Amino acid sequence: MNSATLPIIQWASLTPLLIIFGAAVLSTLIEAFAPRVARRPIQIVLSLLALAAALVAIVWRWSVAAASGPGFQLPMVGIPGDQRGEGISMVEDPLSLIGQGVIVVAAILAFLVIADRSELHDGAFVASAATRPGSEAERESSAAGREHTEVFPLALFSTGGMLVFTSAYDLLTLFIALEVLSLPLYVLSAMARRRRVLSQEAAMKYFLMGAFSSAIFLMGAALCYGATSTIFYSGLTLMQRGYPQQTGIAVVGVAMVVIGLLFKVGAVPFHSWTPDVYQGAPTPVTGFMAAGTKAAAFIALARIFMYVAQPAADKLNVFMWIVIILTIVVGTVLGMVQTDIKRLLAYSSVAHAGFILIAINAIRSANFSFQDYQQSVSAILFYLLSYGVAIVGAFALVTLVRERDAAGNILAEATNLDAWKGLGRRSPLSAAVMLLFLLSFAGIPLTSGFIGKFEVFRAGVSGGETVLVVIAVLASAATAFFYFRLVQIMFFAQPEGETVAVVESEGMGTVAVAVAAAITVVLGIIPGPVLDFIQGTFA
Repeated sequence: MNSATLPIIQWASLTPLLIIFGAAVLSTLIEAFAPRVARRPIQIVLSLLALAAALVAIVWRWSVAAASGPGFQLPMVGIPGDQRGEGISMVEDPLSLIGQGVIVVAAILAFLVIADRSELHDGAFVASAATRPGSEAERESSAAGREHTEVFPLALFSTGGMLVFTSAYDLLTLFIALEVLSLPLYVLSAMARRRRVLSQEAAMKYFLMGAFSSAIFLMGAALCYGATSTIFYSGLTLMQRGYPQQTGIAVVGVAMVVIGLLFKVGAVPFHSWTPDVYQGAPTPVTGFMAAGTKAAAFIALARIFMYVAQPAADKLNVFMWIVIILTIVVGTVLGMVQTDIKRLLAYSSVAHAGFILIAINAIRSANFSFQDYQQSVSAILFYLLSYGVAIVGAFALVTLVRERDAAGNILAEATNLDAWKGLGRRSPLSAAVMLLFLLSFAGIPLTSGFIGKFEVFRAGVSGGETVLVVIAVLASAATAFFYFRLVQIMFFAQPEGETVAVVESEGMGTVAVAVAAAITVVLGIIPGPVLDFIQGTFA
């Protein structure tokens, strides 16, 4: 083999990935060999240290890569010297590094919530997932105080898949990353401590829908390869332009790849798994999925629209407009009629996906200048950061509001909206922080959500999507209805007896909520430095 065609691997660029995957493997070995009583503290320390080290490594890699010049794009894994960009499987560029930073920040907060237990010393996860719900074996496992610490290596592997997702530069690498991030989530969704049948049903739906979406994605990748003889992004762009007779096959292939990613972001009509999985999965896992998976999938979509979808942009435009309008409208309308807070936040996430898709679709505009492209991508990244930290904080608060039976026993999470009546009296601080997150979701000024929506809508207008922006603004005003409905329930409705209790966190969940609240406020009041930094890296 010619030495010029030998693949190169920039191990230094892979440092964040090596840290996360290395920690995941070590965490798996700990599950196999460490004493049962020592597993939980070891896993918590290892996971948080690995995530913190990965964040430091990302900052280091940005400082090194940025020295090569603004808008750097360096191959991490691939074949050097290919003028068309073929042979490059992973890249290190502003989109990947900032995206990885957003994912790791959200993951740190989510892991704090995953590791947290209430003052009752009960976690969110079942003692033994292999036992049948309601069986004697399950009762014995719970009575013995066993804990499913396998959640930590599973979540670490999923986080690693998300990081690869942001750097993938060919369709095969993207597909492998998709499976690595998804498979652990299917298992985690089935591990709720209470309401286990609902949790297992949610996991099965998630798995089946995920299998269909993966098959569609893989078929799309095969069609792209059949039309262009390549799976690499830059090569796909050039080959599509060079072989116009194959454009029809390529467009269908690109559309199928996009559909596979739209499933992950919960866009309509590929959203049917979202409310059921959000409701049935353990609440800390729901927050982890809502922040991390959505961020990884949107960053992958942004890269697809930059490269692979560009030659087919006009043909995909009608499809994307239909998807965006349906996503915004369905998320808004169905969110108004929900009576379960987790399903309400699920449909809220659907509506937010529609808002972000406006900026995603604007990337493919042929009239887009580089400045507009810069603005669009920075708006997407800022929105993902602001939404990710807020949604993790909101779900962390949901874990603390519990049902209470007639004997005074604390039971499962009180997710019915009526159970939140009078929360402002029971726990003023919890209600105030939840109010902050709801204001951010609604896009009220002085919160990060307002800045995120403003930037995304501005990018849409610059990309010639004013009609979509008008629809989104009206929908955003309508979504405020169900957010303020919850506010009214918390602060102005009378509690119905003592059927609900607000339990105290052991501490880690409280830290996650406090950090999420602080980021939401700071990014809402002084967003300039973060926005300038993101935009500057694409200059």
